[in-house]
Amino acid sequence: MHNTINIREDLVWLGGSDRRITLFEGAYPLSDGMSYNSYLLTDEKKVLFDTVDKEIAGLFFENLEYALNGNKLDYVIVQHVEPDHSATLKELILRYPDVKIICSKQAVNMIRQFYGIEREMQVVKEGDTVCTGKHELTFINAPMVHWPEVIMTYDKTDKILFSADAFGSFGAFNGGITDSANDFCFADYLSEARRYYANIVGKYGPQVSAVLKKAAAIEIETICPLHGVIWQSHIKEIVDVYGKWAAYEPEKEGVVILYGSIYGNSANSADILANKLADKGVCLRVMDMSMKHPSYALAAVFEYSSFVIVSPTVDAGIFGPIDNMLNSFVSHNISSRKVAVIDNGTWAPMAGKLIKEKLSSCKDLTILEESFSIKSSLTNVQAEGELEKLAEALK
Repeated sequence: MHNTINIREDLVWLGGSDRRITLFEGAYPLSDGMSYNSYLLTDEKKVLFDTVDKEIAGLFFENLEYALNGNKLDYVIVQHVEPDHSATLKELILRYPDVKIICSKQAVNMIRQFYGIEREMQVVKEGDTVCTGKHELTFINAPMVHWPEVIMTYDKTDKILFSADAFGSFGAFNGGITDSANDFCFADYLSEARRYYANIVGKYGPQVSAVLKKAAAIEIETICPLHGVIWQSHIKEIVDVYGKWAAYEPEKEGVVILYGSIYGNSANSADILANKLADKGVCLRVMDMSMKHPSYALAAVFEYSSFVIVSPTVDAGIFGPIDNMLNSFVSHNISSRKVAVIDNGTWAPMAGKLIKEKLSSCKDLTILEESFSIKSSLTNVQAEGELEKLAEALK
């Protein structure tokens, strides 16, 4: 049974949700599934904006057949070749053999590599236009947001930006598909939108900033991303926060304490520091990285202005969960933050030195001189001396 929703009179949402998926891209844990968006413009020419992941292929093709209502499908615009948006492209061509593929030059080979599709494709570049009848579509290059072939499409007629993977989020839909739905809360939604951005797009801040400059030059009344809600009521808010994320500016002043602990002593140090910071009125979060996936830590570091790493030394190295987290920070170019390090080692606390070495490849990180080492467990002298000084430096 089809499940389509009209966004405008002649624009239909053909997407769906997968609530059984627990791991996105084989890497990122999902507690509330994932949504996939595809859109059909039903003008004189019928235009499909991307396809969907294979997990909802059956629903997608039922939706498309219903929305076309017996009409011919003229175009499919491939804005992003990643398989969660193009896995059903080959079947689409089998079902609609006359459909013309529109894509960027870089996308052509990717489509051939993934799906063996050798047909001629209509290559578009920035500023090119396609007239569909009442609507005029133009294209915006968005390389490395977050693959090199990405284009966005702007409907000049209805002022709609089809934004590919930008402005998306983790999570399945809860009924409403727009931010105008009655139960939508921007602050609640932002958590998984931030984690999505930080981990999927966050490495490419300069490229995102470049696209945001292009978006600022056009009038946008609706943003249609490939994951998550369709933006109508909170466009300024989501664009503004994207600007902060792209520039690696924190959303708020505060501290994230990220710790690993084997026997509880490093955890105790983290909690004592948290209590001292809370007493000073500091906004903060505390995460046990043995229990949290690195994607949550990365999102928190995008949100807050400072972070503290507390790690035991294991085999003269960094505790494994902390090391994994650091690799994520480095690979995503985290920058412009204040950082403190507390390491723990019974006979040779080495983790602190190694953590600082890893972070040295990140831009504009200020590692506080008040960082220090503990041996086995925090002493009363350290708690009232070094830890207090560190709390003062972080507040």
